[in-house]
This record gives sequence, C-alpha cells and structure tokens, in this order.
Amino acid sequence: MDLEYMNIWCWVIPLAVGLICGFFGYLIGRGSNPTVDHDKEINALKEHNTKLEADLAKCNQKLVAGSSLAPDKAKEFNATAAKKALGKSVKKDDLRLVEGIGPKIQGLFHNYEIKTWKALSETSVSKCQEVLDSGGDRYKVHDPASWPMQAKMAYEGKWKELAKWQDEHKHGKL
Repeated sequence: MDLEYMNIWCWVIPLAVGLICGFFGYLIGRGSNPTVDHDKEINALKEHNTKLEADLAKCNQKLVAGSSLAPDKAKEFNATAAKKALGKSVKKDDLRLVEGIGPKIQGLFHNYEIKTWKALSETSVSKCQEVLDSGGDRYKVHDPASWPMQAKMAYEGKWKELAKWQDEHKHGKL
C-alpha cells in the first residue's frame, strides 16, 4: 500500500461523518424518548400497595372470625350415626377408621402426637408420608394422599359421605 496517496482527508472525512451521524442520532433518540416521571409511578405504586394492605387486613379479620367458627363445624361425636352409616362400631378419634390406616400406622401417628381425627385432618400429606417413612420400608406401599380428607369427614361427623367415599375408593386411593 502506498502511503503517498493517503492524505489527511482520508481520515478527517469519515471521522466528521461519524460525529455528525452520532449527533443527529442523539437528537432523534432524545426527542422520541421523553424522560419518564418516576414520581407519578412511585405514587401510583404506593397507592396500590396501600389498597393491597387494606385488603390483607380484611382477609386477616375474616380468617380470625372464621377460625372462631371452626369449632362449630365439629359435631358432637355420635357413635350410633357412625355405626349406621359405616356398618361397624366406631370409637371417637380412632385413626383406624381412615381407609389405609391400621394399628401399626396408627401407632406411628401417635408417636408424632397425631392422635385425633382433627389433628390428622390438619396434617399435610407430606407430613403423613414422613410419618410413614419413619416406620421403615415396609410402609412404602401405603399412599396417605386421602388420609387428611377422610379424617376431616370423620371429625365433622360426615359419616354418610365418608362411607360413600370409602366404598368408591377401595384401599384409600384417590
């Protein structure tokens, strides 16, 4: 390449064109994207947050009011109604009433201080599985997915619903 043909204009012209294009690009970009008023957005979000906090407070009040009504859901244990619906004698808070729970599994639950239908109905399925796993490999065949639901029906005295469910779902499987 011959350097004698390269003069200063070969460098100045592209540099000038680049600067001019950059300047016009800046002006065009600045005009199309006006600055956003972040104060308005922040105020709108604060108002929204206040509304959500008020909704949360209302929900918490309903929850507290609902939890005071929860004991009314549990009917007085009626052994004759249970025997009539299920066709067998039932003792109050006998976990063996739940399809899939026998005497040994009931003992495992008692070790975890789960001794009533109410306590079992409030136990998560994963906690039920943890109780089963504590008994060893021989309990792996059991599926506790429906146990809290069955215990809730027993706790609430819904004997006909429990009997119907157990008839439709043999072996306690969903």
